[in-house]
Amino acid sequence: MAIEFNHTLVACTDKARSSNFMAQILNLPEPSTYGAFLCVETDNGVSLDFVEREGDFARQHYAFLISEDEFDQVFSRIQEQKLDYWADPFRKQQSEINHRDGGRGVYFDDPDGHLLEVLTRPYGSGGQNA
Repeated sequence: MAIEFNHTLVACTDKARSSNFMAQILNLPEPSTYGAFLCVETDNGVSLDFVEREGDFARQHYAFLISEDEFDQVFSRIQEQKLDYWADPFRKQQSEINHRDGGRGVYFDDPDGHLLEVLTRPYGSGGQNA
């Protein structure tokens, strides 16, 4: 059997708000309910299962490989919602995108401060590293 990544839990303060944000910003299907979770499924069958947590929880990084056309659409939604965005994961290059490996990438926060990333070329796939 091939090993495939299937799902991950995403801690949040409001699972409806966070899962709907993720689905909307990435143009994915509406979240579905599975037990205590609201699940957002990506096109390759991996789901992000949102679960509410009280108190402090670790903020994570979630990266999504998308096409150039999808990048334009996601980036447009980021700008329409007036979200802060960065070219780097350290949040030093604000209001910029990157062009690593000859593609485009951008980082932005979800409602709970998880760092989301969309990129059009996998790291190490070639092109310029900028």
